[in-house]
Parts: sequence; C-alpha cells; structure tokens
Amino acid sequence: MTELIRIHDVEKYYGKENNITKAINRVNFTVAEGEFIAIMGASGSGKTTLLNVLSTIDRVTAGHIYFDGKDITEMRESKLADFRKENLGFVFQDFNLLDTLTIEENIILAMTLRGHPQKEIDNKTIQICKLLGIDDIRGKFPYQVSGGQKQRCACARALVNNPRLILADEPTGALDSKSAQTLLETLCKMNDEMKATILMVTHDVFSASYCKRILFLKDGEIFNELIRGKKERKEFLNEIFDVLALTGGDRDAK
Repeated sequence: MTELIRIHDVEKYYGKENNITKAINRVNFTVAEGEFIAIMGASGSGKTTLLNVLSTIDRVTAGHIYFDGKDITEMRESKLADFRKENLGFVFQDFNLLDTLTIEENIILAMTLRGHPQKEIDNKTIQICKLLGIDDIRGKFPYQVSGGQKQRCACARALVNNPRLILADEPTGALDSKSAQTLLETLCKMNDEMKATILMVTHDVFSASYCKRILFLKDGEIFNELIRGKKERKEFLNEIFDVLALTGGDRDAK
C-alpha cells in the first residue's frame, strides 16, 4: 500500500521551564492509504495531542510529520488552512452540526463553500446518504434525529469532499451501544467501499476492535501494536484486552 503519512520522532511539550509536561515522546509510525487505524490509550496517554498535531490544529515541539511526502510541520499558517480543507475530514464526539441547517444542508455546506457545481453536490450527497443509511432523514434538522443519525451525518459531511484522511476523535463517546455499533459498521463501510483512510482515537476496546490496526499509547509513547489481519473481530477483541491487561490500561467495553 502507498504511504500517506509518516510521523518521525514527533515530540510535544506543554508548559515552561520547571513545569514541563511531555505529552508525546519520540513517536514514530506510518499510515498507508486505505488503512483504518485506532490510536488507543487511557486518559492522559497523549492520543488527543497526537490527533491535534496530525490535524495541524497544534504544532509539534520537535520531529516531523510528512503527508504524501510533504513536511506539514514546516508549513506556514496561511498554507495549513488550505491543507486541512483539501486533505482532511473530521468526525467529533459531539457531532458539531449546525442546528439551523437540515441534515442535508449540514452535509453539503463544505462543498457549497468550495464552489462545487450544484449537480455534483446533489449527486454526491444522495450517494453518500444512501451509503450511510440516512437518505430518509436528509430534510430533517439535527434536533429531530437520534445521536447515531447525527454522527452518521457527521461522517457524511467528513466524506463529501473526498478527503485523503478522516480523523475521528472518540466518535462513539456520546452514543448508546446500539448506535455505537451502527456507527462503527458505517466507518468500516467507508473504509471498505469508499477506500477512506481513517485514523480514530479511542479508549474504548469495542470501538478499536473494528479497526485493522491498533497503536497503543502510554505516557506519550507507542508501546505496542496489533494488526487484525484475517482474525474474527471477537478474537481481535480478546487480543486488545490482553494488551491492556499487561499495562493496566482501561478495560472499557460498550
């Protein structure tokens, strides 16, 4: 598979002088196009910080992040906004939908702002809504649909501009177990059928078991990695529990 991202010796510190917190410490890994990866770790392990530097929301203290061969840690702020717009899609725990817009309007907003032709917008929206099972609620407002439907709308919004990478931050955190399972199956469908590259931050074992590869963070460092391969999800789930048991990590499972 083609390498999309390479993280090389990335460090991130917060604070000054005698009160410095090392959130990420010499992290190295790669992400290939079409992968579905989970970053797992307990609270304070550095996983959200890692997501923030990958998304260019935050700057690294040291090291480099290469995206399709370009060093995004060296980009000027004026270039980073275009980089995010052209390459990244986001799915957040709290949906981040606009309540005054319908589900469909929330999805097409980014395409409209980028000046896509109306016919292209309509066709793409219908295609993605059907794929994610929300075609029948396109005319409703966010307050009229369930949390799971809102999150699938957020997935559609993330997908609609064909991003090179989708970053999901605890996407099941606000959902009940049934909605969480539906969302995770949706992410798998995005990965398998639309070849979306997805990097998901989670502390939840159940969520991580849907991914194809898991990187485990502890104290800002990667200490283990699991690859699902051809294993059944239940077998993979047990392997995740085994890794967490060795480290005293969270054993949350919805």
